[in-house]
Order: sequence, then C-alpha cells, then structure tokens
Amino acid sequence: MKIDVLTLFPEMFAGVFASSILGKAREKGLVSLHTVNFRDYSTNKHHTVDDAPYGGGGGMVLKPEPIFGAVEAVAPADAAVQPRIILMCPQGEPFSQAKAEELAAEEHLVFICGHYEGYDERIREHLVTDELSIGDYVLTGGELPAMVVIDSVVRLLPGVLGNELSAVTDSFSTGLLEYPHYTRPVKFRDWEVPEVLLSGHHVNVDKWRRQMSLRRTLERRPDLLAGRELSKEERLWQEEWQREQAERRERVAQGSDQDGAAGAPREAGS
Repeated sequence: MKIDVLTLFPEMFAGVFASSILGKAREKGLVSLHTVNFRDYSTNKHHTVDDAPYGGGGGMVLKPEPIFGAVEAVAPADAAVQPRIILMCPQGEPFSQAKAEELAAEEHLVFICGHYEGYDERIREHLVTDELSIGDYVLTGGELPAMVVIDSVVRLLPGVLGNELSAVTDSFSTGLLEYPHYTRPVKFRDWEVPEVLLSGHHVNVDKWRRQMSLRRTLERRPDLLAGRELSKEERLWQEEWQREQAERRERVAQGSDQDGAAGAPREAGS
C-alpha cells in the first residue's frame, strides 16, 4: 500500500512513521509512507496557502490551488490506480473499524490535513472521495486524526502484525469489545488468572472469551449491540448476567437500609 499525507507540518510524522508497527511495516516494504508539504504547491510568490473567507467572518480558509496541485502531483490523472483522497475534518463520517477495513483493501490513500478555519468548499466538491472525523471535538489540524486512521489501517495489512489473529479479534472487529487478557504470573498480589485459561481446554477457553466479550460490551458499550441478533446461547448468558446484576443491586440496597436503620437517631427517652 502507498500512503501520501498532505500537510503543512511534515515533521510531525517523522517519529510516528519510523516507530512501532508503522516503522516495522515500512521496513518490510509492506507500506510506503510519504509526506508532502502542500505549501510547495502555492501559486503566489509569498507561498501562502490560505486567505480570508468571502462574505466575511473570522479565521482563514485553505486555498484550493495548493491542495489540488499537491494531490495531482502524487496521483496523476493518468495513473493506473486512482487513490482514495481523504479529507480529515470534524464534519466527516465518523471513523470506525469497518471503515479501517474498507480502506485497508485499497492500494493508494492520500490524506489531506488542514489547518485554519477550514477548506475552500471546492476541495470537498471536486477533489476528495472521503471525509473522515475521529470524534466530536475540534483539534488544531488534521495531522493527529490522520495518524490515528493510518495506524488503524496499516495494522490490518497482511504481514504487518506478528499474529494475524490479533487484528481479527480486536475490539470492534467482531462488533463486540475484546475479551480480557492475562499473562504470567498466574498470581499477582492475590489476583489470579481465571482457571479456565490455564486448563488447556481450547473449546472452554473460546467459550469464556466469547462470554467475556459479550459481557464487556453489554456493560460498557451496549449501543454496539443495537440491531445485533444474539444467538440463543448469547441470550441465555445475557439473562444470567442481568439476574446477577439485579441480585447485586438488591444486596447493596438491603445493606444501605440496614446501615441506615443502625445509624438512625434514637427517640428521646428510649
């Protein structure tokens, strides 16, 4: 895969692209990562890339010429493979694991990282193929969001992770949060690894992991289960946990009542 990042601050990517999984993937030749300073494609003598918005208002707007010029340099119109051109912006489609998997199937990705108030709308209308957001908050630029998306996509490429199963069982890849993990020692400060994980019984281990994955999702991200068709077995697990939670709440409530009764002030003369 080839990835080009258009940014005014290419130095921000140097450490990220050279480290950890991205650095190893690059060394193996599994991904080509490049940054392009789109200021180099400014068409005026002062090399400006932004200007005041028509109609007035605060802030500055990125001009179309440098962005179009940079994209056309890394992805000529006659190229055999046309890239997905991704604009990082707060108004974009919320990024998800499903989107990462979709982008991982592409051969060439181009990321546009903006700054200032925003982009000239003609960039959106006539150049980009995708607009992505990593959350409902505003950052100073698109560089950090682009790093997040690139890391998420590259780790899905064949050969990048040491264990291909890791990407398959990650949180969200199955539509559920990932199950808990344990490693040595078996006992740490009186906290022990669940016995089933030490049993060597792969069927039971797999069942436990599926149970924990579903339970963690129910407890932390129940919204992920909206519209999901649970199996009969999963529904039974869910009912069991709901009973446990109800019993736990009842015990807590009873304890509070007893504490309240024990601590209630006595009537005068009693």
